[in-house]
Amino acid sequence: MKNVFLFAVPLVLGNILQYLYTTVDTLVIGNYCGKTSLAAVGTSAQPVEVLLCVFLGIGTGVSILVSQHAGAQDMEKMRRTVDTATFFVFACGIPLSVLGYFAAPLILGFMGAPADTWEAAVSYTRIVFYGSLGNIGYNMNAGILRGLGDSRASLWFLVASCIANIVLDLLFVAGLGMDAGGAALSTTLAMYLSWVLSILYIRKKFPELKLSFVPKGVNFSELKGIILLGLPIGLNNSLYSLGHVAVQTLVNAQGSTFMAGNSVAGRVTGLTNIAITALSSAATTFSGQNYGAKNFDRLRQGYIKIPVLSGAVTLAAGIFMLGFRMPILRIFTKDEAVLLYAERYVVVLLLSQWFFAIFNGIICIVNGVGLIRYTTAVNILMLWAVRIPSAYLIARYFDGTYIMLCFPISFGFGMIMMIGYYLFSKKWKKIIRTGL
Repeated sequence: MKNVFLFAVPLVLGNILQYLYTTVDTLVIGNYCGKTSLAAVGTSAQPVEVLLCVFLGIGTGVSILVSQHAGAQDMEKMRRTVDTATFFVFACGIPLSVLGYFAAPLILGFMGAPADTWEAAVSYTRIVFYGSLGNIGYNMNAGILRGLGDSRASLWFLVASCIANIVLDLLFVAGLGMDAGGAALSTTLAMYLSWVLSILYIRKKFPELKLSFVPKGVNFSELKGIILLGLPIGLNNSLYSLGHVAVQTLVNAQGSTFMAGNSVAGRVTGLTNIAITALSSAATTFSGQNYGAKNFDRLRQGYIKIPVLSGAVTLAAGIFMLGFRMPILRIFTKDEAVLLYAERYVVVLLLSQWFFAIFNGIICIVNGVGLIRYTTAVNILMLWAVRIPSAYLIARYFDGTYIMLCFPISFGFGMIMMIGYYLFSKKWKKIIRTGL
């Protein structure tokens, strides 16, 4: 657990910096542009996430393969995986950047983005899509580093890009008055900076991997492994994000004030989500490396402790943040109507995110050994059979401004299903007890 904690700490700090990307956008726009632009940024983040999540899931597949090859000390396979990952970055990132330009208004139209947010939302979405290559490239390289057990380097890349993002936000939005488009441009440029820095670092720190700036080949055996592991995770993440779009459509139906409140609240709840993401990444690497090294005794030591630690840290952070919720929310906006909705959202999420922390910790442990079918099914059910129907029922028969209650309902369902997997799955018990 000490090693897991030490591995997770740089990831926590790095996730804080990634979180600052969107937080700075929200902060600057909320203070310099107004609530309609704030609402536009809030709704625009969802469609970008849907398409990117497929490829970021592929990055998780790369991380799992690298961690398993590292555990087995197979340098040749690691090198082939890295080459194939570089190919995949360009094969996906460039088409996605082009597709995003044409898809942005179609997706936002489907989501029912209000007329007063339309222009800013389309501009923000298109520009963020232009950063797809840098976004996928950075996250792919970060996955490689996590698989190798190096969680510190990504932190320094994000320090540099976060500083760049803040400076550019102030320049483009506060200085040049470029509104939501300026915030998107600053985030996109900063992400490209992270990608370039990650390439330079891996080339220097791990020269044996021979990472290149551009694709130099693809190994179809490794590509098959990456896709078999990463694609289900990516599709699962994408379906998850698509579900967020469906929920966001219900949010949009409540008007721009409610949208702005949700956007602001997401900055606070996102802060408590940081530990979940970091410990989940640690769980995947821990599970993958020990499974690859056939160190099943060590796997047995952590498969319960890591999810429990994630849940405890998240609950503690949530309770702490509740005490400071209003001063933090007022940093983003002074509009009392927006603050009313934001506070309601924050209270519900902060008291229930620990369900999600335990659920996600178990999923990442199971994914790390390559058992992804059940986890994919649970994620789909949690979203499409529980969260979206409950959100619709709340909006239809109770009060649409309380649809955030769908989150604790779905989090609780997911946690119970994954605890049940630990208790009743014969395949999992076989790995834990016999190492086969």
